[in-house]
Amino acid sequence: MTSLEKRLREIRASGRKALVPYFVAGLTPDWITHVEAAVLAGADAVEIGIPFSDPMMDGVVIQEAAMRALDAGTNLDSISMDLSALSVSVPLIAMTYYNIFHHYGVERAAGKLQASGISGAIVPDLPIEEGGEWFSACAAHDVATILLVAPSTPQGRVETITTACQGFCYATARMAVTGRSSDGGDGARVVDRIRASSDIPAYIGIGVTTPSQAHDASVAGDGVIVGSVLVQAILDGASAPDIEHIVRQFRLAID
Repeated sequence: MTSLEKRLREIRASGRKALVPYFVAGLTPDWITHVEAAVLAGADAVEIGIPFSDPMMDGVVIQEAAMRALDAGTNLDSISMDLSALSVSVPLIAMTYYNIFHHYGVERAAGKLQASGISGAIVPDLPIEEGGEWFSACAAHDVATILLVAPSTPQGRVETITTACQGFCYATARMAVTGRSSDGGDGARVVDRIRASSDIPAYIGIGVTTPSQAHDASVAGDGVIVGSVLVQAILDGASAPDIEHIVRQFRLAID
């Protein structure tokens, strides 16, 4: 079992529902202060978005943030350097697309994540059948491979995914890209299907943009991922104290 999954199972065993904020690395020069603020407000893990020019899972908010970060010169090496100044006690999880790691070198990339304090990776465009090299590299560096289950995923495929998944299983609440949503989507149903195949922690994300939605998702799942609302706030000029306040509202709603 990876160190990330052990930690997340301990959180679940304590009765606490995990809150996982998402930030785009390099969006602002002081982006790690937003991570620190989120942890101070009660985040249990933090998802670090490594910006990519052609995302398939991200909506317009995160796309804009990624382009700003890329225009500022953000890459895996600069992110690693920034994270060397970060001092938090919660797990860090990378989220990006396989081209980044393939171009960097799979073994080298997995080692860079580990050296940067990152203990999990979400790579939504990498199918299980094509991921052998990446999965092996991650296993060698104690980086958990986090996989996604969508509302449309057949149950047989869910079983395949949960068998290979580590850390937590990402229950996508809707068939859509990241961004605001007017309802809670299908997160609860997706969690039920994950739990029919595995006891791995199941976290709901995609479209969770209000504390009320986060509360409902936390009732159904073991944790909640909140991204676009935070990224939009930063695009609009939010400071670290502003981010702390926003994350704390989600924490209070979940608790």
